[in-house]
Amino acid sequence: MGMFILYVLEQRFLFLFSSIRLCYLTDSRLQRQRKGLMPVFSYRHVKDLYSVFWTKARESADAIALEANKSKKPIKIYHWAGRVTLDVISQAGMGYDFNAVGDPNSEIVTTYRTLFDNEPPLFFWLNVGIWLPVRQAFSLPVPAFLQAKACAARIKNICYEAIRRKRAVLEKGGDAAANLDILSVALTSGVFTDDNLADQLMTFLAAGHETTASALAWMMYILAKHPAVQTRLRAEIRANLPSLSDESQTATAAQVDRLPYLNAVINETLRFIPPVPGTSRDARRTTTLAGYTIPKGTRVFIVPWGVNTSYELWGPDAETFNPERWLKEGQANVGGAESNYSFLTFLHGQRSCIGRDFAKGELMCLLAGWIGRFEVKLADEALPLMVDGYVTARPPHGVPLIMKEVEGW
Repeated sequence: MGMFILYVLEQRFLFLFSSIRLCYLTDSRLQRQRKGLMPVFSYRHVKDLYSVFWTKARESADAIALEANKSKKPIKIYHWAGRVTLDVISQAGMGYDFNAVGDPNSEIVTTYRTLFDNEPPLFFWLNVGIWLPVRQAFSLPVPAFLQAKACAARIKNICYEAIRRKRAVLEKGGDAAANLDILSVALTSGVFTDDNLADQLMTFLAAGHETTASALAWMMYILAKHPAVQTRLRAEIRANLPSLSDESQTATAAQVDRLPYLNAVINETLRFIPPVPGTSRDARRTTTLAGYTIPKGTRVFIVPWGVNTSYELWGPDAETFNPERWLKEGQANVGGAESNYSFLTFLHGQRSCIGRDFAKGELMCLLAGWIGRFEVKLADEALPLMVDGYVTARPPHGVPLIMKEVEGW
């Protein structure tokens, strides 16, 4: 769990964070930007994107099957998760397909791979930021920084090119409302400059694919560890969704959202292994947290991994994977906890994850497609739950799986 272990304090202290009441000043610019992007993440629009999610589930499953049959070796599912989620966010964010599933050596895939491989030395040197402002630290001629800046420049150029293409389409009379990707909505909102919009796209590309990829990989790991759960989930998927091999059909939001066990498995994995184990907030003014005085300027660490597995909040089986907690009457949204503040995977409030419904819809379709088609087993039954990464909880081993196609779907 790396540096995040330092944040995991005694359960009483973690409980304090489950009822956050930080009274910080509103950033009007952030509010305007968030409001300008809300149509992309509205309930209705996310439901319209299920066809994209399902198409990518089919495309990635076909590619995984091809590799499994050809190489006869375990599949490192984390790498496939990263490629398929990158394609999904590129289509939803920019309106075109990176084809990361089809081309693992494309510029965008190799650039992100370099960034993630470079993460340990990058964050090692950013520890200088404790004594030196990060902007100044990042200007040091350190190889990790130079490589990171080169990768960022390549990704930003891709974003600028997407802005130019989309603007040209809109200027020729293209209907932005008919293509509600992030870029179309942002360009027509009038809220963003091109520079700011490029920064926003970079954020969505990184956050929108890496966190979801980590979550999807851990879901596959958990299901491989719990074959009975996997079998039950596959039965529900196959009984209620169209066959992944039938290209004439696509799973709809109404069909996918009516699968209670799929929802339970996804919620429980997101609780059990949140993709972002910790984050922080700075108090904009002096306030209180559960009776504790928080002076202005205090940095408060919020630790979803700790809150989500607190015995005080979740009971004696808090550190046990148990989808059943989400299936009891009245518990589909809270899992038996007293409030949804006990579940901090997406945070809460004004700065909660704007893409929560998008991410959950994407995960439901991708997991349903993969588990509906494959029976998965760990290549090494003793493979531990090891976490790497400084921002997201990535599996350092890539989750090597033996994936066997199951007939009849």
